[in-house]
Amino acid sequence: MLTAAAGRLRDDSLARNSLLIMATTVVNGALGYGYWMLAARGVTPAHIGTATALISAATAVGMLTNLGAGHMFIQRLPGAGPDAWSRIVGSGLLVAASATAALATATVLVLPGLTASFGFLRGAGEGTSLVAAAVAVTLTTLLDNVYVAHRSGLGMLTRNLALAAGKLTALAAVLATGAASSGAVLFSWVLPTLLVSAVTIAVGPGRLCPGARIRIAGTRSELPHLRTALLGHHLVNLAQAGPAVLLPVLVTARLGAGATGHFYLAWMTASMLFMVSPAVASALYAERANASRVPLSRAALVVLAVVGVPATVLLAAGDRLLALFSHSYAATGGPLLTVLVLAAIPDAVVNLAVAHWRSESDFRRCRRLNAVRAVSCLALAWLLLPVHGVTGAGYAWLAGQSAAAVLVAAVVLHGGHEVRAHAYPTGKSDKR
Repeated sequence: MLTAAAGRLRDDSLARNSLLIMATTVVNGALGYGYWMLAARGVTPAHIGTATALISAATAVGMLTNLGAGHMFIQRLPGAGPDAWSRIVGSGLLVAASATAALATATVLVLPGLTASFGFLRGAGEGTSLVAAAVAVTLTTLLDNVYVAHRSGLGMLTRNLALAAGKLTALAAVLATGAASSGAVLFSWVLPTLLVSAVTIAVGPGRLCPGARIRIAGTRSELPHLRTALLGHHLVNLAQAGPAVLLPVLVTARLGAGATGHFYLAWMTASMLFMVSPAVASALYAERANASRVPLSRAALVVLAVVGVPATVLLAAGDRLLALFSHSYAATGGPLLTVLVLAAIPDAVVNLAVAHWRSESDFRRCRRLNAVRAVSCLALAWLLLPVHGVTGAGYAWLAGQSAAAVLVAAVVLHGGHEVRAHAYPTGKSDKR
């Protein structure tokens, strides 16, 4: 029976790669749990708050400046020859990393003047760390999408396992020297990310596309494609990922860096749920980009099969998991975690709908749907954080996801552009 199940999984590319993408996030989450637990026991909460605030800001910058190159890779790399592959990936990495470095530098110069909560960025070390961390986020995100494009979930898992283990090892080594500061945490987080990205750039291309290598020649000819990705994929991604990336930044701005640590650990715990539907959505888009006839209903079943058990565990024992860090983290983050778990269902509905419409090149509908949840979530978070503390961010997240899910249901019920399980992305135009 086990052999037959393994055979079915091997033959089901969508389920296999969805599970491998999720396994990547599980590995990152599990080792990340160990990483932050070690940091919480070796570094003061104030330093943890500064480190998580800086990493959150760097993640926001990376999200803003990856230019949609990752989904462009998924769309264009299948079937590309070595020369075209090398040009597409090299140009995408170069332009996105350059844009990230530029915006990160501007952030260091401007953000401390906008809010006192980010005054720590005036330090030369913290400012440099933000730029390095943002570039690291952009590179590792885009390289993951290269593996998704080739439906090489195992390669992506291996890469991220090395990355997560590297962070944990680096933190243990730094703390062993007696360095117990936000700088120590940042160093151990950024350095392994950059090193693993460098190794991936050196070794990965030849394995994914024999004869390919990362090169920047021909970047100018790729600029029109990057512009298309910017206007299509990137605007969809910004509206979709924006709330998740910006919520920690809003927590810092409204409540201070100390509260960010409590929010961040609850958010990291809930991420085991929020990883599922994006993973399946990415795998679904990759399958359809490779001309595989995968119905939306199958993707939905994969999500339902995976979400149930961890959601039940988190609802029953989430506060006890947070207590592994400290009782203060459990007391502050426990109610937030419960709200975040409830938000996983509407989040999955919206992510799968966006993946389906993206595969049909209906970027306009994707942008509008994601804009509703982004604006709802961020506006409510700004209003609710001072009133409800970090739990207010959870209420805002749940409200934004629910509003977008209601819109998906309305579209389906009214039949204006139904989510058809039998529709596939074969040569449709970009409906911007």
